[in-house]
Amino acid sequence: MTDPVRLAKRLAEQLGCSRREAELYIEGGWVTVDGELVEAPFLKVSPSQRVELRDGATAREIAPVTLLLHKPAGLAIEADPDSVRRALLASEHWGDDPSRIEPLQRHLLQQNILLPLDPEASGLTVFSQQREVIRLLTSTRDKLEQEYVVEVSGEAEDNGFALLAKGIGHRGKILPKAKVSWQSENRLRLVIKEPAPGEVRLLCEAIGLRVLGCKRIRIGRLSMAKLPVGHWRIVGEHERF
Repeated sequence: MTDPVRLAKRLAEQLGCSRREAELYIEGGWVTVDGELVEAPFLKVSPSQRVELRDGATAREIAPVTLLLHKPAGLAIEADPDSVRRALLASEHWGDDPSRIEPLQRHLLQQNILLPLDPEASGLTVFSQQREVIRLLTSTRDKLEQEYVVEVSGEAEDNGFALLAKGIGHRGKILPKAKVSWQSENRLRLVIKEPAPGEVRLLCEAIGLRVLGCKRIRIGRLSMAKLPVGHWRIVGEHERF
């Protein structure tokens, strides 16, 4: 045999296992080619290349995961796979990820962006492969609370925060209720249940404030905490929205 073949085929023949088992070894991060870790079963390898299985290897399915990204302001993330992959660069995995789950290439494939932020906003952004998380965050009945820190300028209307708590109309649209308080002279804390795109800005405009910056810091029970800008982490097994 002189022609290159797929890595999974080569490994299956080398180990005497099934092609599917070989794929699981590769996707699980257990296989090296010429000493380099490879997680792509369909990579073509030549007969001269050295294919090895790392010690302790197990052929098991890679469980789907949910990822949290601290999105920088100005980054537009579309729902298409290429846009999601660019946002979740493997090199930007947070080194202090508390989940203790070893990130694999498989974790970055077929990720769905959920509750996307406006391009100009920054903060907590969710991607998931897990069906139960996708169902929860796309439910129209049980909307989760979201918390934002909003930089503003201008003078708020008298009793403006009370109006926002009751629900207010602006530009011919009835806006969702929001709990708002001052964090500092020009910074608001705003809590709302799943605003539509642009609604945080409209809520502030409705009481005379201009938005200078907006950061989402919490969705349900999960907060962004110390996750650095531009980095992502894996949601741990015991974390819940």
